[in-house]
Amino acid sequence: MAKQSNLGGTFTFPKTAMTVKRIGYGAMQLAGRDGNKMVWGPPADVPGAIAVLREAVASGVDHIDTSDFYGPHVTNQLIKKALHPYPANLVIVTKVGARRGADGSWPHARSRQEIIEDVHENLRNLGVDVLDAVNLRLGGFSGPEDEPFEEPLTTLAELKQQGLIRHIGLSTVSPEQLARAQAITEIICIQNFYNLAQRTDDVFIDALAAQGIAYVPYFPLGGFSPLQSSKLNDVAASLNATPMQVALAWLLQRSPNVLLIPGTSSVQHLRENLKAATLELPEEALATLKSIGGTGT
Repeated sequence: MAKQSNLGGTFTFPKTAMTVKRIGYGAMQLAGRDGNKMVWGPPADVPGAIAVLREAVASGVDHIDTSDFYGPHVTNQLIKKALHPYPANLVIVTKVGARRGADGSWPHARSRQEIIEDVHENLRNLGVDVLDAVNLRLGGFSGPEDEPFEEPLTTLAELKQQGLIRHIGLSTVSPEQLARAQAITEIICIQNFYNLAQRTDDVFIDALAAQGIAYVPYFPLGGFSPLQSSKLNDVAASLNATPMQVALAWLLQRSPNVLLIPGTSSVQHLRENLKAATLELPEEALATLKSIGGTGT
């Protein structure tokens, strides 16, 4: 495959030497499934998972989103097997703040000791001496929750001072929680639930852009009603594109601080996702897409 060097342009993190292309890759889907346990155990096709990772990097992707609680441990170990020693420009962003129960649950893991242990697990399974960026996962699966986070964030800040972490981000948080977090340490990115149909963060995205903070939406096709899906499908058909390509292209146009991490375990789907960087959405399509969300620009 020809290298897609543009991938939606680039985003530079202020006060850092880090610039990444706006379309990255999310590794969560590389883990397997065991009955009702999602993102659990190794994939059915390990060589296929390794091929996806290598194809992503060969196609120009320069940032990967992962966590040691995917699997658990599986995606980080696959990333290491596929890509280590890593290209100099590759940024790997991981998450802490949760673990996996034996029943497949995702219990919080935010004590000082758990944060320290989980950072070291990420270091070990990725095979690195320092983590490029670590997101502290808070909230639920689809929205922020009012909860204390000062202890785990302070612990991450201390690990950053020790040289084990370069940058810190937050996942599933509100603007108020970001302001509290910034009193503790610099925050370079926010990872929240957002897409065409779930747009409660519209104002938040614009405020983050003004601060030079990246916004990384997850579940780009999650939470659509049948009517909303029909509109998206119609736009995709009119552009000879897939619904995912349209949803990703719309996110790229939403704001220059939006970074994408679409995940897949298929090389074919990976290639389709990356083509979203070259998809132009005409005004008629944008008007239809705008009507999908309850709020937004």
